[in-house]
Amino acid sequence: MVIVMRIEINDYIVSDSGICGGTPTFSGTRIMVWQVLEMLEGGMSVEEIISSFGVPLKKEHISAALNYAGIIAKGRDNVVIGIDR
Repeated sequence: MVIVMRIEINDYIVSDSGICGGTPTFSGTRIMVWQVLEMLEGGMSVEEIISSFGVPLKKEHISAALNYAGIIAKGRDNVVIGIDR
């Protein structure tokens, strides 16, 4: 028996053990959050990122990724599993 665990990180990002090994992705896609963050780091504009994928992404997806990265950078990654420190 395989147990699949799905955690909704926010309205746009999920971590599903059955998709990309649980790496955070945008809901309904296999686009991993880190991929978009690397594209931003590399200098791509939000519009370029959105148009580079064959699935509909919105500016809100990119904003959610940046917000999530900020939470992780602040050491508050416990938000992913809903634990309060």
